[in-house]
Amino acid sequence: MEFPALTHPIVQAPLAGGPSTPELAAAVSGAGGFGFLAGGYAPPEALRQSIARVRELTDAPFGVNLFLLAETEVDEAALAAFAARLGGPLGEPRFDDDAFEAKLALVLEAGPAVVSLTFGCPWRELVDRLHERGIAVWATVTEPDEARRAQDGGADALVVQGVEAGGHRGSFDDADGRGEVGLLALLRLVAATTDLPLVAAGGIADGAGVAAVLAAGARAAQVGTAFMRTPEAATSTAHRAALAHEAPTALTRAFTGRRARGIVNRFMREHGAHAPAAFPHVHFLTAPIRAAARAADDADGINLWAGQAHALASDAPAAELVVRWSEEARDALYAATAFLPPSLAR
Repeated sequence: MEFPALTHPIVQAPLAGGPSTPELAAAVSGAGGFGFLAGGYAPPEALRQSIARVRELTDAPFGVNLFLLAETEVDEAALAAFAARLGGPLGEPRFDDDAFEAKLALVLEAGPAVVSLTFGCPWRELVDRLHERGIAVWATVTEPDEARRAQDGGADALVVQGVEAGGHRGSFDDADGRGEVGLLALLRLVAATTDLPLVAAGGIADGAGVAAVLAAGARAAQVGTAFMRTPEAATSTAHRAALAHEAPTALTRAFTGRRARGIVNRFMREHGAHAPAAFPHVHFLTAPIRAAARAADDADGINLWAGQAHALASDAPAAELVVRWSEEARDALYAATAFLPPSLAR
């Protein structure tokens, strides 16, 4: 499958868990970038309605992201101990494959331009089914070995996620220390491994960042956090406010049981060291606590997913940002030639 022909080399990250909206995906795609809907956590019927809404708003191609989850062994004693220390209203910890088969059937019927997969490696039969409907497959990778495996599975492009990225690590293996490579180094390592098109993700929040990853071999930059303050995103009020200020971020399992990067807050400080590797079990366990905190605009009780460059985010409309970042990237690449010897500058 061919890589999408983009007017601007900007891909909007899927942003599962709330910020993703049809309006955001349509605005990005309509401006000449590439928008995504987050299928993760969304009930199948809600995802169906979101796809239909995007098509009401734009004729431009867009993508849908799905979670690719496999059940793994969970330390039940550690999970119970974590639940005991949380207090408050708790949900039922359990494994759930996020209704993958129902959502797969839905996208096979709906036919978005791209389906991207996160948390697992695509396999040939799955990819072939999507290809039969003219749907390209992108796989999220965080290590060169994952890139090789995704290519062997038939992926058409790779979303190369550096450790700077906000939200969940897309690693196939969620063990501590896996997939924690900085984006620039990871891009170069993956480029030496595969000739598939690369989409760079992690800590990109302005045009100079876009220019940097294009120079390092990416076909486009995937931006997530920097779209979360746009009027089209459904980011909560407390989360929007937190993104607007400089604050440290860290990887944590506190909210969902899977490593994810967010702005450090009280919940993370109190519970991060105790949370077991258990996704989506911890996600379901803490969901009522987070819902109550979100309703109260309590930024200390919710997951403030954010990349390391979150302070660069603005509240401008998404379409305006797509064009701005593309123009800034062009200017940054041109300006960089001033630092080359005259004999190499073009």
